[in-house]
Amino acid sequence: MKRFFLLLLTLFALAAGNAHAEKADSDKPTNVEADQMAYDDVKQVNTFTGNVVLTRGTLIMRANKLVVSQDAAGYQFATLYARPGGVATFRQKRDAGPNQWMEGEAERIEYDGKAEMVKLFSKAKMRRLEGTKPTDEVEGEFISYDSRAEFFTVNNTASGNKPGGGRIKAVIQPRSESKEK
Repeated sequence: MKRFFLLLLTLFALAAGNAHAEKADSDKPTNVEADQMAYDDVKQVNTFTGNVVLTRGTLIMRANKLVVSQDAAGYQFATLYARPGGVATFRQKRDAGPNQWMEGEAERIEYDGKAEMVKLFSKAKMRRLEGTKPTDEVEGEFISYDSRAEFFTVNNTASGNKPGGGRIKAVIQPRSESKEK
């Protein structure tokens, strides 16, 4: 079973090809809308609360609470928190071609702007889309997604896979090229 799981993840990662997150997004400003904001200038930390929407190029993140910090080099790090019983979400265009998207949801999402990494914690789900049609989907308690390399891992706990910790789920759709043959 473990070999099947590794094969499945490898196939899912390879299906991405050489596609990456929208490269132009890294040069765009980060815009945030919310009901309230608190800013700590000494610590370089912004806290936004209430109907938060973060936009950076094609990247759109939504949450109940957002904490954004910035390092000395200007890289931004964000943690999004869902309202109780809800999920925080993200969506970003991929460089894979026209209308290719990656989206995800979880109770907590951490985004590292320097490494272009997204980590989804608790009730985590990710989907690769062509337009609005899902091509692949994964879910588990923890998903780590490297948007530069288009590589992710799915675990049944945030600290790795644990026996009895639950199951992950993956749905991999056949590629269009396969259907045409």
